[in-house]
Amino acid sequence: MTITLRPGSTVMFTGDSITDCQRLESEDGLGFGYPLRIAGEWGLRHPERAVTWLNSGIAGHKVMDLEARWQTDVLDVRPDVVSILVGVNDMGWHTLDPDGHVISAEDFAAGYERLLAPLAAAGTRLILIEPFLLPVSGSVEAGVTHIDDEVRREWRADLDPKIQVVRELARGYGAHLLAADGMFAELAATTGPEYWAADGVHPTPAGHAALASAWLRLVT
Repeated sequence: MTITLRPGSTVMFTGDSITDCQRLESEDGLGFGYPLRIAGEWGLRHPERAVTWLNSGIAGHKVMDLEARWQTDVLDVRPDVVSILVGVNDMGWHTLDPDGHVISAEDFAAGYERLLAPLAAAGTRLILIEPFLLPVSGSVEAGVTHIDDEVRREWRADLDPKIQVVRELARGYGAHLLAADGMFAELAATTGPEYWAADGVHPTPAGHAALASAWLRLVT
């Protein structure tokens, strides 16, 4: 069942750099990525239904960073719909917390659930976007020019359980799931991964457009 955005609804996008997209430097506060594309396409399709679109993504943030600002940035706004994309910074090169401990899938799940629980209690509609990693040969985020197969396998082995966490939480909370990892894997099979995310993590314009199209299929 899709989410119906009624006139006057407020939609909050939140997460890391994939959502942030320099939002604080943009006039509308949405940045240049998929949130802007969604808002624009929605406006074209439904000019009779005004919706407030907000973006509170912050580059580099992990689940625990979202927790620290959740009350102010999300809960206090009382949005009708919250769309979350987080997890790639909890993976691979970013897996250490401030005390130097690996962020396990269990810790990731517990933190993510603490984000969802108050929203579910308030009746907020939820859209969870899977974190994703495309198999490119290099990554700007990792600060290297070449990623060998062994490193890529390590990152994938770390990320896959966290993707599964997002899927399970979506089922448990009745949230809509945007299966972005699988979507990009299918797209990359025909065009090559760099077309969708040059560094494997941050979408190109085509990648943001793909995310926006998939998101809009979840709402009416």
